Amino acid sequence: MEKRMLGIILAILGIIGLIYAGASFMSGSGGTRNVKSIVVFGILGAIFFAAGIGLVKNTSDKPT
Repeated sequence: MEKRMLGIILAILGIIGLIYAGASFMSGSGGTRNVKSIVVFGILGAIFFAAGIGLVKNTSDKPT
């Protein structure tokens, strides 16, 4: 159950990172700092989201 909760938390953090990157992309002025933050938040969001979904998917529910 702990792995499943960690997976849910990672997936939520990944979604938040991807939404922030998208919002920054849509409202950004195109400066170097803005591009770097979009890339960093986009990559980290994708990694967290994929790891969270993988944990939720691969963790079996066993009665405790």
